[in-house]
Amino acid sequence: MIERHVSYEVPLDKADDFEHFFVERYRPPVMNMPGLIECELLRESDEPTHYQMVFRWETADNAAAWRTSLVHTELQPALNALHAGLTIVAYSRVA
Repeated sequence: MIERHVSYEVPLDKADDFEHFFVERYRPPVMNMPGLIECELLRESDEPTHYQMVFRWETADNAAAWRTSLVHTELQPALNALHAGLTIVAYSRVA
């Protein structure tokens, strides 16, 4: 299993739009991708401008297939307009 965390800095005035975008446009197609176990959006309790998308995939190839898919590519401009920066960290289960 691979877990990928994508951390976003979202301006307060775009937070509602960011959350709606995830629920209505981003999460539905990713949930149909082969090998996806879970995809969720978290908001940091003490910093409401910090969000994290957490993806759990069966394999790294499944994760790569999402990142290179047409639907992911098409969603990127709208997603990028809603945040001020991101970082990506991938984890592999060790125990």
